[in-house]
Amino acid sequence: MPHDRLTVLTALQAQGVVPVFYHPDPEVCLNVIRACARGGAPVVEFTNRGDFAHGLFTEVAKEFARTDPEIILGVGSIVDAPTAALFIASAARFIVSPALNPEVARLCNRRMIPYSPGCGSVTEISTAQELGCEIVKLFPGAAVGGPDFVKAVLGPMPWTRIMPTGGVDPDAASIAKWFGSGIVAAGMGSKLITDAAITARDWAAIEAQVRSTVEAIAAFRAGQGR
Repeated sequence: MPHDRLTVLTALQAQGVVPVFYHPDPEVCLNVIRACARGGAPVVEFTNRGDFAHGLFTEVAKEFARTDPEIILGVGSIVDAPTAALFIASAARFIVSPALNPEVARLCNRRMIPYSPGCGSVTEISTAQELGCEIVKLFPGAAVGGPDFVKAVLGPMPWTRIMPTGGVDPDAASIAKWFGSGIVAAGMGSKLITDAAITARDWAAIEAQVRSTVEAIAAFRAGQGR
């Protein structure tokens, strides 16, 4: 396996932003994900949405295995173990869920695949850690308490690695607020990869937005001594 569990987790935290994306057209997927990689975010979450999403993912993953082996594809919106197994068999390198599912955690541990479950309470986060989850997804990020919630969790549980999705924007102010609270990464969807850019097939604009976000996170971390 070219991208093992530790490699994936390290790469995900290093880039800071995890692009979250789905489109039914495989050519659009290939172009968008390549643009993200060129912009400094080769770790991308493909969301399991729409009919035939698994077949689409398999097609895209096969192409990247041939042409862009540095790209690390994971799958989000996974709510059960059988679906996780399907995507892992098609080379998904990490699994993300909107909710915590112990069966998915056990499956991913057995295959040494990172699993980031959606958590909205301290109890869920603690349970996820007990199940071997290194990075928990705070979801929906803003709705469950935002940066203040992150700070509150890290007080008694400083070992916790949190990745919110929902509420983190690709601008300096939002990045400073969230990363200043102690998150290790953030999932970003339509505000990072805009519908306008996709409609216009403006892959360069997506690349530029991703690069700007990655650089803003790196700059904030450098200023914080991280």
